[in-house]
Amino acid sequence: MSGQAKARGFTLIEVLVAIGIMALMALMSWRGVEAMLGAHTGLQQRADQVRTLQSGLAQWQTDLNRIASLKGLSGWDWDGKVLRLNREDVQAGDGVRVVAWTWRQDAGRPGGGDWLRWQSTPLQTRAAWQEAWQNARTWSQTPTVELRAAEVSIHPLSGWQLFVHRGGAWTNPLSSDATTGNAADARLPDGVRLVLTLPATTPVAGELTLDWVRPTLSGGNP
Repeated sequence: MSGQAKARGFTLIEVLVAIGIMALMALMSWRGVEAMLGAHTGLQQRADQVRTLQSGLAQWQTDLNRIASLKGLSGWDWDGKVLRLNREDVQAGDGVRVVAWTWRQDAGRPGGGDWLRWQSTPLQTRAAWQEAWQNARTWSQTPTVELRAAEVSIHPLSGWQLFVHRGGAWTNPLSSDATTGNAADARLPDGVRLVLTLPATTPVAGELTLDWVRPTLSGGNP
């Protein structure tokens, strides 16, 4: 026989060892891909939550910018639980909508509750406005299925506060020495300070403060 080495095949043990190694490598690769996909999904969810919060804050400022002054009717009202206001409805010509914001407790949600917004249909008569104004309060306290159909959940919250700017100072609108927040005082303040307490489990956590200044106010910030 020539000096060339005989070609030989793999033994069964060698084949089994090779298969085992390839299976282990495939498993490690899959776990790596799975981890990357999980991280990407988590980042996407966090980004979505941030965008939702930004949209909610923008909507808040838009609602305040478009508060409508109606003769003989309350323009806005804050009772410590719900903020109600009249908002110009640009699509309905001279019509308005009643808009309400509140924090509703929910033990099943991060932080124990949600920041919510509600709005009525366009209103053209005083009677329709009175009904919507009352519905906004009912929605914040004991909402019916019908009223909840018109609400939007903005973001999980642990709590919220409002302060108003009048007479050169920020005050609690529910304090005894404040001149606004009183149901009999429907004047729009010079500024509104929104303080949100965001849960630690959300992308933006801790206390967030947003100041709004009445657009017609001269002289800059309050």
